Amino acid sequence: MELIRNHKPIMASVSRVRILMIGPIGAGKSSFFNSINSIFMGHVTNKAMSGSAGTSVTTKFRTYPVKDGRGRKPLPFVLCDTMGLEEQSGAGLDIEDISSIVQGHVPDRYKFNPKAPFQPDKVSKPASLQEKIHCAVYVIDATKISLMSDQLEEKLSSVRSQLNSVEIPQMVVMTKVDETCPHVQNDLENIYASSYIKMKVQEVSSRLGVPVSCVLPVKNYSQELELELKCDILLLSAIKQMLRSADDYLDDVVDSI
Repeated sequence: MELIRNHKPIMASVSRVRILMIGPIGAGKSSFFNSINSIFMGHVTNKAMSGSAGTSVTTKFRTYPVKDGRGRKPLPFVLCDTMGLEEQSGAGLDIEDISSIVQGHVPDRYKFNPKAPFQPDKVSKPASLQEKIHCAVYVIDATKISLMSDQLEEKLSSVRSQLNSVEIPQMVVMTKVDETCPHVQNDLENIYASSYIKMKVQEVSSRLGVPVSCVLPVKNYSQELELELKCDILLLSAIKQMLRSADDYLDDVVDSI
């Protein structure tokens, strides 16, 4: 927690790193923000609307600054939540919207329209580096990796190509790991000793084309009423890796300047 609190992005013009969360409906994007927020608040919170439904619970683009405890001091990162990806065309997050989000054009609370992508205002000035995305994270449900349809895999591949073209670093947060392996369900500390979790990490890596080292297994808070240390450690480790990844991106920007 101290390492995250004291993190400073390597560019002075960027006070807070912006991390974009992308993933299928119900994978746990909003729950991931709620879980990180809970750790720094010191108790379980549900600030972002989350849950399971046939369609995306999130319908708006939301930028969530995470604040530290009761003092409410902003931490050096913002989690950006998007509408869930869906298999069918014309449903869920439009792939073209991702480009607008990454470029910093989409305002907070913009309501997504699956049938028509966001149209940036031609008159407005270009977004600053502070408003752009510095790291993208695919949030994937560990229990549904093997069930992922070809259409959804193609959509994720299109997103990856788009992000690769603008050199945005990408990671995967693999949620619900406790539901896939009984040893991990008994004790979260078994996560890195579980051959089944290792197999799932490798499956995500090959399906999404992301290195194994960039697949971060976590357990979001969903039914717990109190914080659990082992859960917190996995979640905070994921944020730490995202901050490092964003720093690599900003370092490249500095070099190009």
